[in-house]
Amino acid sequence: MSTMTQRTNDKPPGPIRRRLRLLEKAVQFLSRLDGRGPHPIHEVSLNTSFHSLPLSQEQSPSIHSTLDFHSILDFHSTLEMPDEQLALIIPAKQTTFAVASRKIPKPGPGEVLVKLQATALNPLDAKVHRDGTFVDSYPAVLGTDGAGIVEEIGEGVTKFDLGERIFFHGAFDDNDLATFQQFCVVTTDFAAKVPRSLSLDQASTIACGLGTAAIGMYGTTNGIGLIPPWDRGGWSKYKGWPILILGGAGSVGNYVIQLAKLSGFSPIITTASLKHTEHLKSLGANHVIDRYLPLPALKQAVMKITGSRIHIMYDSISTAETQQAAWSLLAPGGKLAVTQPPLISRDSYDSRQVVPVDGSPQSDENWETGKRLWAHLERWVEDGHIQPNNVDLLPGGLRAIPEALERFNAGKVDGVKMVVRPQET
Repeated sequence: MSTMTQRTNDKPPGPIRRRLRLLEKAVQFLSRLDGRGPHPIHEVSLNTSFHSLPLSQEQSPSIHSTLDFHSILDFHSTLEMPDEQLALIIPAKQTTFAVASRKIPKPGPGEVLVKLQATALNPLDAKVHRDGTFVDSYPAVLGTDGAGIVEEIGEGVTKFDLGERIFFHGAFDDNDLATFQQFCVVTTDFAAKVPRSLSLDQASTIACGLGTAAIGMYGTTNGIGLIPPWDRGGWSKYKGWPILILGGAGSVGNYVIQLAKLSGFSPIITTASLKHTEHLKSLGANHVIDRYLPLPALKQAVMKITGSRIHIMYDSISTAETQQAAWSLLAPGGKLAVTQPPLISRDSYDSRQVVPVDGSPQSDENWETGKRLWAHLERWVEDGHIQPNNVDLLPGGLRAIPEALERFNAGKVDGVKMVVRPQET
């Protein structure tokens, strides 16, 4: 058999480029089957120097003896999507969760269908189930944090291709958009590709926590209206301004710290269990104060750092105690974002403001802020400006969710984001 002379240029000749295209499509298909990507073979691309690739059976018998790429593509073209999937539903208001079958939805214009490989859990999921709030019709599917593989593409979508790994912000006011199921529809305005450096488990922890942090800081209706780092002049805009973040170890708190760093705040002060100090400083915090300090000691610790009260605060816990602590440290004209209903007596309002945060980008008031955040998010995550939460991966797929949500109710989630893999149900 003749041998091919090794070439030094990066652009292979036409026949080999066609072969590489088949290889890419085959890899994309295999990734869709298991959802675990990226595989080592994902490193193959049309930009790869062809002389570094196994191009003959002698060079790579393990690949060419087991895969007929034309057969795979023929099989892919005839593969039909199942009609049904498994979903975790609430049959009626405040009733017990149940795993049930429901139809796989179809993406509309501006949407894609995603095979969910990971979904993260949030305190709001527990609250909705426990209190029966925010959901008007049943049976209901919850979940807003997701990551998975693009299975179908709706009309007008050019942002994603079939087989790509994406993460996204879902919604549970429409069951088709919720993430506690094996397939869901995704609004592409609130989705981004997953960098190769992240697993799908990690990527699933980003959307909801970051959205709540970003809208609380930069939203003009449901936030305190800071100039965002994606706007012209917004990067490092608040250099030299101190910020206090109560509850830095939680998902939202993690992202407020990171956004505060992008906005230039300094010093960045947060409260948390001291065991999280190293991690929070790696995200951008300058000072971590023990969350268990009584209010007088907390005020003293903050004043020792800043020398005065603070104009910008974010309370990601928002109990009566933490809101009162923040209010006592808020400077005249200052703004405090809270993630629960404000508990500060309106009788004490002056030039200071308390702003309740609605972190869903799907709402009309937040749509533009959310869209602009997501337009920059892929690059920020890839560049390391935004880091995911620490993952606590739970076995059992969707069936693990009900017990896991009880951990929120019992206050037993600290410094991690719980994640399940719906395909393991």
